[in-house]
Amino acid sequence: MKQARIDIVRAYDALDADGGARFLVDRMWPRGITKASLHLDAWLRDVAPSTELRQWFAHDPSRWETFIQRYCAELDANPAAWQPIADAAKHGRVTLVFGARDREHNQAVVLREYLARKLAHR
Repeated sequence: MKQARIDIVRAYDALDADGGARFLVDRMWPRGITKASLHLDAWLRDVAPSTELRQWFAHDPSRWETFIQRYCAELDANPAAWQPIADAAKHGRVTLVFGARDREHNQAVVLREYLARKLAHR
């Protein structure tokens, strides 16, 4: 089986026409973006960090390591939330779309690594 390719892209950036299956992985819709412009396969609100975790993190890089641990625990507790992405990744390229300004410290970065580990063990 070939390695799954999971990309991440900010909702405000130009999207690759061949990005495969596209999933918005934010709990809230990105401001000023139309649904048509994202060409999504699905908006998976439940795969995003809980509101409590998102508000606690507040994109503060000093909380990054703890955020990763807490978010991965949430993902472990809710496999149904990320299963559509894992299923799509088995068939080809997947793009996780996020709205955060910080490209290095956001849930899509964590989710991509989390899914890569899950898919490698299958």
